[in-house]
Amino acid sequence: MAIGEARPGYELWRPNREKADSLTTRFIAVVLLVASAALMLIVTLGGWDVLVGGSTYGLIALVFVAVDILLAVMIWRWSRGALTLTMALSVLLGIFCAVGAPSWFARDKSGFTEAALPSDLIGLLVLLLIPVQIALLLTCAIGFRQEWHVEEERPIGSGGSGGDGDHVETGSLAGAS
Repeated sequence: MAIGEARPGYELWRPNREKADSLTTRFIAVVLLVASAALMLIVTLGGWDVLVGGSTYGLIALVFVAVDILLAVMIWRWSRGALTLTMALSVLLGIFCAVGAPSWFARDKSGFTEAALPSDLIGLLVLLLIPVQIALLLTCAIGFRQEWHVEEERPIGSGGSGGDGDHVETGSLAGAS
């Protein structure tokens, strides 16, 4: 029998995906990924003309945006592996933001080319990305510990997600302590 298949007469059930804390963690992770992608997109497009590496770094930033959106979709589809990749990328992006933010505030002197958005605003958005990445890191770590991948077999038609899981049959030792 292949992995991910149930025996005849049984269905696969993922009990940890039905819990309220798992649903909340997944939702928060997706919202933080979309917020991170939006902030990165605004910073990249707003500062495109003055990026140090030219359009090469701008394209790398757009790839980061696309990866964040892809990870948000994967997490929405309960991919536990996307959580670890999101944690790694959030650490990397947080370091980039911490290193790069002061340079946006140093552009108020004469001789600097002005970006499409004010440099102070771009610097503020880069600083806002740091707590977003920290929150994303913590949320994905919590989601990883919730074990979304656990599968159990149960007879087809027994128990739904309507709270029947707490029902104990009469004469059963399931509730005995």
